[in-house]
Amino acid sequence: MARPRIKDVALRAGVSEKTVSNVLNDYVHVSERTRQAVREAIEELGYRVNLAGRHLRRGRTGIIALVVPELDIPYFAALANQIIAEAERNGLTVLVHRTRADRAHELAALDGFNSDFADGVILSPLALTAADLRERRGTLPAVLLGEAIEPGCADHVAIDNVRAAREATEHLLALDRRRVITIGGREAPGPGTAETRTRGYLAALADAGLPHDPAAVLPVREFRMPDGAAATAAALDAGLRPDALLCLNDQLALGALRLLHERGLRVPEDVAVVGFDDVEGGRFSVPTLTTIAPDTGAVAREAMGLLLTRIAESGDADAEPPRERVVPHRLVIRESTGGRSGTAL
Repeated sequence: MARPRIKDVALRAGVSEKTVSNVLNDYVHVSERTRQAVREAIEELGYRVNLAGRHLRRGRTGIIALVVPELDIPYFAALANQIIAEAERNGLTVLVHRTRADRAHELAALDGFNSDFADGVILSPLALTAADLRERRGTLPAVLLGEAIEPGCADHVAIDNVRAAREATEHLLALDRRRVITIGGREAPGPGTAETRTRGYLAALADAGLPHDPAAVLPVREFRMPDGAAATAAALDAGLRPDALLCLNDQLALGALRLLHERGLRVPEDVAVVGFDDVEGGRFSVPTLTTIAPDTGAVAREAMGLLLTRIAESGDADAEPPRERVVPHRLVIRESTGGRSGTAL
């Protein structure tokens, strides 16, 4: 049986093909009675929109690439789900690729993997440099997530990580914790997430008039649970006696929780713990995890909106300069800092 076409739907509904197209595109000037007749005809015939043909007529593929460092980090998995949902609402397909924070992979993604299969890319880079962005050869529309490598180089969406880390540290200090160490921290001038969150931590200590001990900033190789456990063990073995841990993602915090339990330290009585990202595991850990929750839905909406605008502007000499979007975050207080439930501040 031949695949039903728009003209078949129009004939069944008793309307013009243009009216069917207007209904498919959800134009507001179609009457509800006509809209219902077209929808019934679509259902009866089993008509499906030929998205591939629609995109090709516009000179596009209808595919965007989402490129993240890892797929088994819960934050990136949750973010991918949000972006895929946004793409589906816009009739687009998402191809997901991981880079393992490898610069060559990130550069290839930024240039569309040397092919024309994607209309644009949403990329969360860890290894790219400002020079990479300034000197990129391709013109593939791109939106970057995470910390800004260099303002003005590309459209960019992120939370305010300095402010978020500052708020998390201030929460710990308000609990009268004075020996706060940061797991995953890095004191450096760079734009990375670890660096910016560490700056927020240090700013909160300075505001409280507390001295800064460089030994209290513990870098990690990766932001995973084993690394959080290892860094916490190293701190304790080195003689540090923290009464609070600021962990720069929830995976590090969950690893730290396990290590503290193995060492006989109670959370939050002996050591309070805060994470970042609000992953599902932190809502079911024992104790549940206080965390900074980025609005991943807003990240997805802003990134998709910027990318679609940039795709529409492709080849336009008057296109706007790169745009920055800062999305909300909130502190969610749970049992690991003495809260009874997921209280958002």
